[in-house]
Amino acid sequence: MTFSLTSKAFVHEGDIPARYTCDGDDLSPPLCWSEVPDGAQSLALIVDDPDAPDPAAPKTIWVHWVLYDLPVNSAGLPEAVAVTAPSGGTLQGRNDWKQIGYRGPCPPIGRHRYFFRLCALDVVLPDLRRPTKAELEQAMQDHILADAILMGTYSRG
Repeated sequence: MTFSLTSKAFVHEGDIPARYTCDGDDLSPPLCWSEVPDGAQSLALIVDDPDAPDPAAPKTIWVHWVLYDLPVNSAGLPEAVAVTAPSGGTLQGRNDWKQIGYRGPCPPIGRHRYFFRLCALDVVLPDLRRPTKAELEQAMQDHILADAILMGTYSRG
């Protein structure tokens, strides 16, 4: 078995339901993982959209969620993770709206891809004080044992 990330809300490469987008309740979807590698001390999750603003001419990778220090003995995250109370020592960073917490898909044009990347780390990171994706990736450098990807798509209207 290999390290994997899934959701009860959508399948890999499937449509993300509107409930988890700006057109719905903008809740974080439920996530489940399994087969965390031996030696892992913590997990980190980054959710981003490489198709912004237009999949036909992408210009940036838009970050929707940054979490780290998720406990390795957890099996996932429930729907609607609160900004102020993630599970067991988990810390959150800043998304590209300059906010803490999840912000769902809200593409201005076309069908976008949303990558949920879960990394198993060989360390528990210190409090990075609400890092950006780039700051978290810098802190994770040389500490990633494995990663698991779940990709969903969304188009408005």
